[in-house]
Amino acid sequence: MIAKTSTNNKRKLQENLKRVKDKIARACEKAKRDPVEVRMVAVTKYVELDVVRMAMDMGVLDLGESRAQQLNQRAGMLHEAAERRAVLGSDPLPRPRWHMIGHLQRNKVKMVVPWIEMIHSVDSLRLAEDLHTQARRVGRVIDMLLQVNTSGEKTKFGVAVGAVTHLAEHFAEWDGIRLRGLMTMAPIDCTPDELKLYFNRLRDVFDDMRGERFVTPAFSELSMGMSDDYEVAIECGATQVRIGSALFDGLMMPRDRMGGDEDDD
Repeated sequence: MIAKTSTNNKRKLQENLKRVKDKIARACEKAKRDPVEVRMVAVTKYVELDVVRMAMDMGVLDLGESRAQQLNQRAGMLHEAAERRAVLGSDPLPRPRWHMIGHLQRNKVKMVVPWIEMIHSVDSLRLAEDLHTQARRVGRVIDMLLQVNTSGEKTKFGVAVGAVTHLAEHFAEWDGIRLRGLMTMAPIDCTPDELKLYFNRLRDVFDDMRGERFVTPAFSELSMGMSDDYEVAIECGATQVRIGSALFDGLMMPRDRMGGDEDDD
């Protein structure tokens, strides 16, 4: 029974992954872009670790978590499993690239710094400074995105559009962090025209910033778009899309087991 369930889950995940990749390809074709320009970050919050491993075996290595504690726990478990295989001389496990996509509290910075490939949700000067300080302590440079509230919705995290350049200029003073780009989240139940407005607004800010003296060539990423709107985001220039329910449809745990927050996709 367990083997049958695993086989069914694998087939379902393969189907979902193909569907998402096909939609990404069509959106890129419509926008006259190359699909290799778009990175899919799989939001793993609502799936069990065995499903995460299954996705990794299929080449899905960019993994996004919205809670620091869960990211720390899962990254640690996968790291330990890889270490055990290395000791036993078994084939190595693929190495995941962890993305912190949810609101990060300053007291959780130490928890995620050892694992993260990129933080998408930096939204204050103090958080950036804490990341810089902790990164210096462990000898790392942390790649980060500045989260921008392009819709002005009060329930969303992110800095105001008018404050982006000012904050980014301060970030350039700290060598423990590296500003790679911008991120935004659209409000729920937007119309297609509203989505384009919010995503294009981020793209406009991004394009304007690329001419600033304090922005390096590494400033190249636009993280926008989730399961319900990633095709529109790609048409507007997204280089990273955060996909959860579209990828893990039929494989997700009940949300009341995990709680909820604004970064549910």
